Amino acid sequence: MSHAQVPEPRQTLDPEQVAQWLARHPDFFVGREGLLQQFYVPHPRAPGVVSLLERLVHDLRNRAEGAELRLEQLLDSARHTEVQYRRTRELVLALMEAQDLDALGQALATQLAERFQIPAVALWTPRGTSPKGAQPTQPPRHHLDEDIQHRLVELLNGRASRCVRLSPKDWRCLIPHMAPPTTTGSAALTRLALGEPQGYLILASPDPDHFRASLDTLFTEYLGDILARLLHGFTTRTRG
Repeated sequence: MSHAQVPEPRQTLDPEQVAQWLARHPDFFVGREGLLQQFYVPHPRAPGVVSLLERLVHDLRNRAEGAELRLEQLLDSARHTEVQYRRTRELVLALMEAQDLDALGQALATQLAERFQIPAVALWTPRGTSPKGAQPTQPPRHHLDEDIQHRLVELLNGRASRCVRLSPKDWRCLIPHMAPPTTTGSAALTRLALGEPQGYLILASPDPDHFRASLDTLFTEYLGDILARLLHGFTTRTRG
């Protein structure tokens, strides 16, 4: 009794193995360019198929457009960085030219308003930073007292700098030379210190989202470091 011959199972190539083989043999299509013209692949954006060459052209065009977009973003970032550098440079030079503490505070407020669109600034310094017999401080500089210092310590909550929401009540206490907003504002706070406490810097806005809690405080800390050194210099000359 004869037995029918069982056909061998049809073997299929694994797509991943094909891809790996072609990657190891990039010269496979050299001399076989006609194969490329016979390949058809799904159109990336519409029903139907297109030739492999058309698909490659489409993909290359997309890659070129993506690279152009990334380059434009990098250029925009570079231009923004340059503008910020120039603004910061002018700010620092103006602060260095101040002849006394009140002039320092006024230069700070003017530069921040004009170059960084920060409408409200307060610089709180200990009473010992002013020479004996000096006139009352001029805004945005104010003398620290226990209540103000206690509230600033509370708002900083153990940090050197922080962005917080500022209630109208806090605004009246911490930025007394400017009318408070009708609703909650926002502020960036930083403690000024160089060996010993030099005071506090407050940058504020009536916009509650201007200084968001998630905002980086690097610029505020940098500005605070500069002010702490300038304040230290003024205090040293006063005591001398």
